[in-house]
Amino acid sequence: MDSSPFNLLPQDTLHQIFSHLTLREINVSKCVCKCLNTTLSSPSFLHVISTTQPPFSLLALRPSHRSHHHNSTSSSSSSSTHNNALHVFDTMLNYWFRFPLSFLPFRSHFPITSSHGLLYLWAEGPINVGTSMNNKTLIVCNPLTRQFKLLPQLGSAWCKHGSVLVGSPNQVLVLTELAAIYFSGSSTSNNWLKFSSNLPSKPRSPILICDTILALCDVGSPWRSQWKLFRSTVKDLQFSQQWVRLEKHEWGDIFDILKRPRLLGGKNDKVLMIGGLKSSYSLHSSCSTILILRLDLESLEWEEAGRMPPEMFRYFQDSSKFKVFGGGSRVCFSGKRVGRLALWEENECGKGEWRWIGGVPGNSDGLYRGFVFEARLNAVP
Repeated sequence: MDSSPFNLLPQDTLHQIFSHLTLREINVSKCVCKCLNTTLSSPSFLHVISTTQPPFSLLALRPSHRSHHHNSTSSSSSSSTHNNALHVFDTMLNYWFRFPLSFLPFRSHFPITSSHGLLYLWAEGPINVGTSMNNKTLIVCNPLTRQFKLLPQLGSAWCKHGSVLVGSPNQVLVLTELAAIYFSGSSTSNNWLKFSSNLPSKPRSPILICDTILALCDVGSPWRSQWKLFRSTVKDLQFSQQWVRLEKHEWGDIFDILKRPRLLGGKNDKVLMIGGLKSSYSLHSSCSTILILRLDLESLEWEEAGRMPPEMFRYFQDSSKFKVFGGGSRVCFSGKRVGRLALWEENECGKGEWRWIGGVPGNSDGLYRGFVFEARLNAVP
């Protein structure tokens, strides 16, 4: 590409031309040649388009827990084996690509979630610095602009057992059954606030919507699970450690019909609950399909949002467990030996559509995990 006409154009002209493209098109254009990649990644160009380009929604993959454990227990040579890129899928253009993470100066890092265009990762030990391998740090970064920031350091127990929930920029909650810690970038204190969580059991797939925390907890016996929905706020946890069990007589047996339910944040601050639809009420009942229910937090009314088609569910029928991730208008499903992702996507008319996603980057246990990443250029850690 040395003789490319692009090399003869002034940088200001290139900026003017490509500023008329969408962020999705700009990202594709960076793959054309080194010249465009350099030009479209320059701080001056990012500054020009940062306030004019809307975000584009992607599905991001998390590394498997097995590879994360390997990186956490290996020597400093793990820097050559840890995940150096965030694998994402563009549902509109139907292709996989990667955001490099090699700009992060850590021995290992593990992407976990995102919010408002920012990516959150667990990391350990800056490269070439003799820190303890047990020290864990949460990083927040924007992989498009390669800006990052370290949050106050945490112990390894939070990394192993805590669920990381993020809301507005730099609002982070790490939740376990017994305790919770909270950090807000808007606070004058640069420390984590710690308080008891007082949940009846280990929280399952907790989510943070605005300032509301929702989690499923098993209040049943060792022989039979009984799931209930609990709600609290950061303020209530901090001052009273109180959770409210959300129940209505009209809900009936809605929690009994789902096997292994989990929560995701839906569109317009609604809640999605996903699980296998039991074919009967027996203890070891098989499932007939996978069901997506939607809860309106204002009216506290449930509705069915989606039901996996039989021809797609038969690939999950023999899987002892499956993983669910996503949020908003997209929900992804992975299962052992399935080899691809099943995607439920709600269109502009409010109708859910199902399709397969192939070509998924391989992982060790066959179960894929992930989250929604809203790529933005103007998101600042």
